[in-house]
Amino acid sequence: MSSVQQRLQKFLHRPGPLGDLLGRLEARTGVQRLYLATGAVAFLGLYLMFGYGASLICNMIGFVYPAYVSIKAIESNSKEDDTMWLTYWVVYGVFSIAEFFSDLFLYWFPFYYAGKCLFLVWCMVPVPWNGSQVIYHNVIRPCFLKHHATVDTMMGQLGTKALDAASTVTREGARASLNLAEFVEKTK
Repeated sequence: MSSVQQRLQKFLHRPGPLGDLLGRLEARTGVQRLYLATGAVAFLGLYLMFGYGASLICNMIGFVYPAYVSIKAIESNSKEDDTMWLTYWVVYGVFSIAEFFSDLFLYWFPFYYAGKCLFLVWCMVPVPWNGSQVIYHNVIRPCFLKHHATVDTMMGQLGTKALDAASTVTREGARASLNLAEFVEKTK
């Protein structure tokens, strides 16, 4: 247990936005960083369970930080961080679609937003058993590999039909414009 606490202490003292904020709060209040971080996480957890607007807070946790580090990944020269965050966004998208259809039922479960928040944090935490990697490699990728040829064919057909429809609408619109212009000319 002490190794976990040591790693947490090391993480909380690491330079960066979180470490700097905790350092300023520690200096101002005299309360150790570990207690400040534990209190903040406990408050956030309780708020997600019982607070008004828990959905917004949960969605911000699942979106704001990943969007920020995704932009940093785009700007970096490394491919590994791009792959990590692209995987997160694929899982986030699949989860959002699944949640759309199940939200009517899941919303009524106690602590739903706390569980959703924990799930999203698990999907973004930088560890080998990261939720995005686990879900992508065990669920999404096998499904994609099994069905991607069929989906590609359907998307090609939809694209062709969409172009045909757009062409027909354009032709009919041009024809209607000419007819309207002729009508206006005749009525003068």
